[in-house]
Amino acid sequence: MIRKVKLLFHTVKYLKFSQLWNRAKRNFSTPCVNTSSSPGLSKPKNEFQTVALSQQKMLNSNTFRFLNETNSVKASESWNDDNLDKLWLYNLHYFDDLNAVNSDKRKEWHDSLIQKWIKENTPGCGNGWEPYPSSLRIVNWIKWSLLGSDIKQDWHDSLAVQVRYLSQNLEYHILGNHLFSNAKALIYAGLYFQGIEAEKWYKTGITIFNKELQEQVLPDGGNFELSPMYHAIFLEDLLDIFNIHQAFNKQFPYDIVNKITSMFDWLRVMCHPDGELSFFNDSAIGIAPNLTELDGYAERLKIPLSKKIDELTHLCDSGYIRVQKGNLVALLDVAHVGPSYIPGHAHADTLSFELSLFGERVVVNSGTSCYGVGVERLRQRSTSAHNTVVINGNNSSEVWSGFRVARRAKPFDLEINKSNKQTKISCSHDGYKRLRSGLVHTRKWTFDSNQLVIHDFVNRPFKEIEVRYYFHPKVEVKLDVSGKKGTASINNKNMISFKVQQGVASILDTTYHPEFGLSISNKCLLVKLDSLESKVCFFW
Repeated sequence: MIRKVKLLFHTVKYLKFSQLWNRAKRNFSTPCVNTSSSPGLSKPKNEFQTVALSQQKMLNSNTFRFLNETNSVKASESWNDDNLDKLWLYNLHYFDDLNAVNSDKRKEWHDSLIQKWIKENTPGCGNGWEPYPSSLRIVNWIKWSLLGSDIKQDWHDSLAVQVRYLSQNLEYHILGNHLFSNAKALIYAGLYFQGIEAEKWYKTGITIFNKELQEQVLPDGGNFELSPMYHAIFLEDLLDIFNIHQAFNKQFPYDIVNKITSMFDWLRVMCHPDGELSFFNDSAIGIAPNLTELDGYAERLKIPLSKKIDELTHLCDSGYIRVQKGNLVALLDVAHVGPSYIPGHAHADTLSFELSLFGERVVVNSGTSCYGVGVERLRQRSTSAHNTVVINGNNSSEVWSGFRVARRAKPFDLEINKSNKQTKISCSHDGYKRLRSGLVHTRKWTFDSNQLVIHDFVNRPFKEIEVRYYFHPKVEVKLDVSGKKGTASINNKNMISFKVQQGVASILDTTYHPEFGLSISNKCLLVKLDSLESKVCFFW
């Protein structure tokens, strides 16, 4: 009980007063349902450009595949089936398939699905009327219409009911990407419809948007949740908002083009050579459009982008570093947990890193395959699921429940030294000081043309100190009997050797989670320290 109270205290102390106040208000107020007819429609003055298309989600008229799980929606109860995962049900209410690859071939399914949703989801009741899925669905219905689909009057009436309900149910108690998605939906509805009611929706949405844009996009271009996946989602949101303003010949929101270009620069830095996201904090492939798809969307909108990546890039406001040297690309995490008042998507991954060699992923963080409050969710957020130091089985930041963080690791003393032949980066964090006063973990990365040395220091003795290095499933790992030397090969080629110069190593069978609902067997190099430091050298 004492531990739970401490966790709660060290979590709540970071919240904004507005979050607490609005959470309390929600207990005493219920949005009202207004079922009057929809306002009239505005007429676009320019072409609404094709959006970033998602992957197909509908397998037939009532069967869906989300998060690598397939289920059918045959009865009205299926929309809120307690036997199905909450996130899966959320996806069911998003209607992403309306704007997916080859969606025009599934128009009859979509027509039937919209009619079914309206009939079986009583206004104000169930998962579909919660503000986040409402926001995504409103935008998807409007995109679908603007891209040429005919929407019946009763569908427009339902859409207006959804927008009215959402406008009274904005997520000020959560803030972050949830409130931003609410604002985006109001902007879309405000431009799509016309009249006084629509103008009010637009004004509310654009006011929130302008404030959140300045807060949520850091000066280095990163989204403040410090998740490459949520960064890509947010970037798609900006492109969508640019798109609809252009279509209705409405003045663009202030600074939106600069934010878009800086966010592209950030995302390009944080992707591996395979073009997909790195796995820091909650990140997985297949949820957001990838970099190639976003580049294509920006090209259709005629937004000029730079695709240049420097050999060394320090995203100083976000806390990530990219080193690109010959066949090597390394991404280093020297970031704070952020944002402080909504760290729900943060992992205890301070001073972790990922490594690609010869264009292939080699050392990987474990990824994200699930949300919720289960044991697996906690494990995937834990320090032990990342490429960094674990002390006595503890997390460097106190991640708990599904989306909570209490005491947080604070990185400090970052040093970056680059010469023609070597790049040296070192950083420390104090996340374990709650275990022992003054306890600090320091990591040093040294990059040569064909070698990477990772040197870890802990300044206080502990019973169990270990370092973990997770390998991509394609990598075959072998360790000799001494526990000091080994090899890692990708498809029986591109041989990489590693040497454990301090500490004793073993190979663990573990799992890798590049997508939601997906678990793939992989290997982990576990180095147990027999002193206060560990040194592992990778060379190729």
